[in-house]
Amino acid sequence: MQPHVKSSVPPRPPSSPPLPDLGPPRRPSGTIPRYTDSVPIPRIELVVEREGGKETGREVVLDSDLCRIGSHSGNDLVLDDKHISSFHCRLWREGGTWRIADTGSLNGTRVGAVRVRDADLPLPECRISLGDSVVRVSERGSVSQADVPVWPSFGALIGSSLAMRRLFGVLDRVARTDATVLIEGESGTGKEIIATEVVRRGSRADKPFVIVDCGAVSPSLIESELFGHIRGSFTSADRDRQGAFEAADGGTVFLDEIGEMPLEMQPKLLRAIESREIRRVGENRARKVDVRLIAATNRRLEREVNHGRFREDLYFRLSVVTVRVPPLREHLEDLTTLVHHFLRQLDALDRLSLFTPEVLAEMARYDWPGNVRELRNYIERAVVLETAPPASRRQPSSPDIAPPAQTAVNLEVSFKEAKDQVISEFEREYLTALLQWSAGNVSMASRKAGLDRMYLHRLIQRYGLKKGGSITD
Repeated sequence: MQPHVKSSVPPRPPSSPPLPDLGPPRRPSGTIPRYTDSVPIPRIELVVEREGGKETGREVVLDSDLCRIGSHSGNDLVLDDKHISSFHCRLWREGGTWRIADTGSLNGTRVGAVRVRDADLPLPECRISLGDSVVRVSERGSVSQADVPVWPSFGALIGSSLAMRRLFGVLDRVARTDATVLIEGESGTGKEIIATEVVRRGSRADKPFVIVDCGAVSPSLIESELFGHIRGSFTSADRDRQGAFEAADGGTVFLDEIGEMPLEMQPKLLRAIESREIRRVGENRARKVDVRLIAATNRRLEREVNHGRFREDLYFRLSVVTVRVPPLREHLEDLTTLVHHFLRQLDALDRLSLFTPEVLAEMARYDWPGNVRELRNYIERAVVLETAPPASRRQPSSPDIAPPAQTAVNLEVSFKEAKDQVISEFEREYLTALLQWSAGNVSMASRKAGLDRMYLHRLIQRYGLKKGGSITD
């Protein structure tokens, strides 16, 4: 029995790519791309007016489009305040605007007097309050430039927008190293494709590339999936089995949806990464392995660390290099290019006339919560049906649950019985809508609802929902 993987062979370029691969060729380390644009680097000034209840005037100036604030030393602005979480909030520049998002902090983040989760900052100057600290934020004029490539693609990744070209530049540098990489991005942004393109351009391109979906493996089997087991180590272990790390020796392991990894498994993974050796389940002998590790998640791992669901030391070990994949709504100027790209993939360029300027304009007004994956499905549906309905009128990507109708109260049963009946009806309706939204994918549904996957399985069985359709992990 082989490891639970999506692929265990080196990735290869498609035999007939839909667009020419204009991404950078593999170059010796240290060389500079020939074709680049210079773009200004945003500058932001942070003045700590109060820190942990004490007045101060500490100033930090950052030339970056991202700033993390918290009590941990890994942040860009570190605050000595016991009321501040390790990773309290982050500021980032998006579409010409600075935004702020609370990273699941315990005591919240305020802009002025308003507590916020995610908001635009009222710059050029404002104050944010965190715990017992106050930080004045000011936007400053750019004083430096950064080179970004002008490549319209990076292998299977397509886009000529500034957001995508910045991503291509980062990936090109990452591919020329063996550094551990954490890819952060929403579902449907192409994290697995990014990992594949990084491997294709690296020194391990001809070595095994093993993909493990941490969200699709039972928590009781994840250790065996990663490290293997020996015969007799547990009930169903009828023979020795090689895990993903051994299968990828000399190559790359890609841990997809790393945020789904059970907490009790995380220290074992950390030891394997640091020591470069693994032990099969039931075996005392350590086995040396030489693998490059790439991980991906659609969760904010900083938030998971704050809430004790992800180990802080493992987070820092995985995020040697962090690659943030922009959602489609941040580079809608690539829509036309992506439409051409997907039509070529579908061998349906003759359907280009379906995507009139009016349809493309309507598509550009839609947020695409499912990102590029949703866009591809929309284009394929349009090709099949030979019509392209306005994107905003399609079925929403999340279930809209109607408010419960008013029902008569039955006083012939006890309060507890009446309440249990209402809860049961709600759970059945909610789970039905949830499974419709996820097309029966339990892992996706558990992430959407914030439920443990095994608990969700038990609820599905309790209400007999498995009988109504296809349920997958």
